Amino acid sequence: MISKLISTILVIAVLILLAFSTFFLLVMWRRDERGKFQEESSGESVEGLEPTLTPEAGEEPTALTNNSKMFHFYLPWDDGENTAVSLSNMLDKPTGRLGHVYIGDDGHFYVNGSRIKFLGVNICGGAAFPEKKDAEKIASRLAKFGVNLVRFHHMDADWEPFNIFDRSFKDTRHLNEKALDRLDYFIAKLKENGIYIDLNLLVSRRFRSGDGLPAEVEAVEWKDQQALGFFIEEIENLEKEYARQLLTHRNPYTGMTYCEDPAIAFIEIVNEQGLIHSWLGGVIDKLPKVFQERLRIKWNSYLLSKYGSDEEFFKAWGKAESVNQTEVLKNGCFEQGLRYWVVEVHNGAKASYEVVEGPNGMKALKIEVLELGSANWHVQFNQPGLKVKEGEIYLISFKARAERETRVSVSFAQAHSPWKTLSQRIEIVLTPEWKDYDLALQISESDDNARFDISGLSTVKTTYQFSCFSAKLSEGYGALSNESVEKMTVQILTLSDFWKRSSTARRDWVEFLYGLEERFFTEIYRYIKEELKARALVIGTIVGCSTPNIMSKLDVVDTHSYWAHPIFPMNPWDPANWYIVNEPMVNNPQQSTIVGLAVKKVAGKPHIVSEYNHPAPNMYDAETALIVATYAALQDWDGIFLFAYGSLNNWNSKKIRGHFDIDQHPVKMVTLIPAHLIFLRGDVSPAKNLVTANLRVQDEISLIAGGKVYAWGLPDAGHTGLDPLVSLVHRIAIVREGCEANSSKVRTQGPIYRSDNGEVTWDISDPKKGLITVNTSKTIAVIGFGGGRRFNFGHAIIEIGNTVLDGWCIVTLSTLDNKSFSFSSRALLVATGYTTNTRMMLRKYGEDKEMLLKWSGKNLTDVIVYNGPVTCGSNWGSAPTLVEGIPVKIKMKTDADIEVWSLDNVGNRTRKVPVFHNGDSVIFVVGPEFETIWYEIVFRRD
Repeated sequence: MISKLISTILVIAVLILLAFSTFFLLVMWRRDERGKFQEESSGESVEGLEPTLTPEAGEEPTALTNNSKMFHFYLPWDDGENTAVSLSNMLDKPTGRLGHVYIGDDGHFYVNGSRIKFLGVNICGGAAFPEKKDAEKIASRLAKFGVNLVRFHHMDADWEPFNIFDRSFKDTRHLNEKALDRLDYFIAKLKENGIYIDLNLLVSRRFRSGDGLPAEVEAVEWKDQQALGFFIEEIENLEKEYARQLLTHRNPYTGMTYCEDPAIAFIEIVNEQGLIHSWLGGVIDKLPKVFQERLRIKWNSYLLSKYGSDEEFFKAWGKAESVNQTEVLKNGCFEQGLRYWVVEVHNGAKASYEVVEGPNGMKALKIEVLELGSANWHVQFNQPGLKVKEGEIYLISFKARAERETRVSVSFAQAHSPWKTLSQRIEIVLTPEWKDYDLALQISESDDNARFDISGLSTVKTTYQFSCFSAKLSEGYGALSNESVEKMTVQILTLSDFWKRSSTARRDWVEFLYGLEERFFTEIYRYIKEELKARALVIGTIVGCSTPNIMSKLDVVDTHSYWAHPIFPMNPWDPANWYIVNEPMVNNPQQSTIVGLAVKKVAGKPHIVSEYNHPAPNMYDAETALIVATYAALQDWDGIFLFAYGSLNNWNSKKIRGHFDIDQHPVKMVTLIPAHLIFLRGDVSPAKNLVTANLRVQDEISLIAGGKVYAWGLPDAGHTGLDPLVSLVHRIAIVREGCEANSSKVRTQGPIYRSDNGEVTWDISDPKKGLITVNTSKTIAVIGFGGGRRFNFGHAIIEIGNTVLDGWCIVTLSTLDNKSFSFSSRALLVATGYTTNTRMMLRKYGEDKEMLLKWSGKNLTDVIVYNGPVTCGSNWGSAPTLVEGIPVKIKMKTDADIEVWSLDNVGNRTRKVPVFHNGDSVIFVVGPEFETIWYEIVFRRD
């Protein structure tokens, strides 16, 4: 009996021991998957006590797979609730109560003696005219997320059924009173919520013959019509008329006109447009003759004023008889097969090629693209071994066709690393019919091993044929036999003929266009400021579409930039046929938007970025606001505006609607909050040192006339020899005409770019695992491939677990009370990564069956990481959005008792996160099990 009892007790003891051991192993397994993070993490795990994540009774521990980290999360469109995350109280209300925005002696914006910066959004098209019942909700929500400016854009869009113009008239000279009333009310509500306004005058207006213009204006694309305003007085006057109608109209809800209202911070003359920009884009070449003739008359008047007589004109230009041409290509007609030619296929692209019979008994190179690469240049062909000199002009001719209409580019480039382009890169359209192509290329830099290059064949799967290539070195010709300044018969220099002319002729033409462009912007500026007496600051257009010296004659210098903008291989803005190159910008500082924007800053002038985005469905688009805010703060810029908040009045979609709208993109909206704190609050301070580059008017003209710029890339500091990467370390700026100083000769070298104030580091030590870290007294951040790594920020140690995108994520920690971490009472933690719509059909471009998101019904089962061209065509999926929760362990040194709360989709507390004390530190772990991407941290101090 006793022995039986002892045996029973022993069995029970063993069972208890086994149960305890099993339970302990399960706990440790679950902890390893959800809290401890990978053993191969670089650096040691956080010291001290670690939180134990104990499974609930009956719960089986499961490994965290990609899909388990994604959950439904959307942000209500009408949420203005004052919760833990709200920044509304940081905005001064109502807007303008302290006076107008003005520019201080240091070239920055001020209101009533205090500096002001802007974190803005664009509201476009019909969204500019919300119903009154929605206007207050939209304004309140914007304020909650720290937005303090709205740029009204595309109010004049012809494609919108409801826009600023009254469609009952056959012109664009009557305003839509209903739309204007909605706009007035919306602006009044924005003003009440502390939000400033940027009014765009000319964006997408389609001028009509009913406006009093020649009938031929109807045949000109709306964007190209904008070029006419630079030399057609009737269109300039129509633009002035609209400005008067809009700006002198009295808003009944504020009692002020837009000229008077201090809430109107900016007035913008024209979006993304300049006369030189249009000419370089080929717009002048295709204008109807009636408009070309108007330009020709002004051109001849300019030449007559400059030279006074034909004798002086011919002396400067020379005569056409001076033409001399030398062929430089070998085997241009492929009679010797592919001798001297090289066909290149890169990075996953596949193509076959051979020499076949071509047109008129000639030979032709046939290339069939079977698989697309990750960039359009991954299929190309060229002839290397050419010796070229700066300033040389080559007249290019060839025949070509493609089975599908598509585009390729023609240029000279280096036939060796770093493969630099040595001329303009001219894009041509190929059609199924054989066509003759004639163009001219000017060499921008001498090279002993250059190549003539046909690139961009990896855009669409199709078959190309090319024949009869010729590249003849030409001296260029001057005046034609029928050209006379005295008789006013000199032809305009279309882009297609420009490079065939003498260098003097080319420079005269650029100086002429430059003068017209400068006159237009300064005249509209004068009209707005002097005749309309507008108090707002006036912007011309962006640097890039105009030049820094022209734009700095106005109040504000503006820029735009997009990372991985959608590409439309066939038809512009085709909603079904497009792709983006799915790459994280954090891996590529050299080609980042940051360096491209920084070289456009003009010393002594306010600098804004009025359009910015990393368009959806880029898997890495959570980095959008944080990167630009961080470097805008470091560069000491004055405003950044995301494009766009909304473009339609479908505010409650609960899903990402397209490439640009952020209002229903949960990750882009949530990251606006730390972006506000980094940039507007100034958590990242300006870099200590300023690096400058002189750029005079004549420098700009020389760069344009010399073919060293292109339509969307007009002169900036990058053309002066300044290394754009310096902007990741120091502040940089252009010194404009009349303000010359000694240019700084500073270069920087990676792979680690640490700002000179020590607060920001961009690290590409691993080129495929780029990382930006921010370390300040009020904000710390990890942007990029932080997964499986440990970061010691001094006042906090952060460890990040596995993520859907191979370690890529966003983690920010910011105080919310404008105090440092040592004294703060509240902070916000944001931890997120990938986001998508339910059942978005994201796939490799050109591969309809290569799906990157795997769905079982509405459940996301797998995410395939792919860096290359991707698309979802017209299938953007449905509501709601899914977001990624990032597993993060944080250890903070603090003498305070702290509470950590997960927050719901409006910022209210939901669950308390366990906090563990270890001496003078606390440790807590967050992750996808909380089904949120933001957390409130409360510090309770004695």
